[in-house]
Amino acid sequence: MADWIPAKVITNRHWNHDLFSLVLEANIEPFKAGQFTKLGLEIDGKMIQRAYSFVNPPTSAQIEIYATRVADGTLSPRLHALEAGDEVFISARANGFFTLNEIPDSEHLWLLATGTAIGPYLSILREPTVWKRFRKIVLSHAVRFSADLSYQAEINQLQERYPDQLVVQPFVSREPAPPALPGRIPQAIADGMLERHVGLSLEPERSHIMLCGNPEMVKDTKAALEARGFQKNLRRQPGQITMEHYW
Repeated sequence: MADWIPAKVITNRHWNHDLFSLVLEANIEPFKAGQFTKLGLEIDGKMIQRAYSFVNPPTSAQIEIYATRVADGTLSPRLHALEAGDEVFISARANGFFTLNEIPDSEHLWLLATGTAIGPYLSILREPTVWKRFRKIVLSHAVRFSADLSYQAEINQLQERYPDQLVVQPFVSREPAPPALPGRIPQAIADGMLERHVGLSLEPERSHIMLCGNPEMVKDTKAALEARGFQKNLRRQPGQITMEHYW
């Protein structure tokens, strides 16, 4: 329990029936963009906790967490129901290595996410470092329905600020939603559709790919990239694929 501190809810933004963003105030330790924290509530005498990535950049005075309510879950329905002024426990210290300092230099950075896993990318993109390191950045967010494409205003602001660097390509799998592409990210890499639509080639010599999302997407996308000559990024052996499973 020593690492838990109270966090005050400032707002709870409901994007749709299940997706929500908590904005919190708490005196946490400094963190790096791309890292995650833990939120917890005491339920029936036990601390129920789950890891969530920061959506806000480290320079922000407030903490933001993007999450989805799981209907039969223990914690997420209660987080979904929190209101301004309520308290939740947060870990004072961040964790994780899904950060830019773990990534080798390259010309193009591809940020591929499913669902709420877009959160750490928003934290990374709101820091100046990423724009200084990469000539082009592709942000691809895959969801089931267009209503699940949260943070569009923030993404549009980033496009307006970095029009020559940022390319955004969403995917919507269960309904037609142009300009979003149909289907799944792994298939769009395998058949070249993603490259055609963003106007950039996936080349190991010029590209680094960050994968964050459900394990099936991460596994299948990694396989599609390995078939193209990409390798997993390790500290002892730098490669071009950096991964984070989002549950």
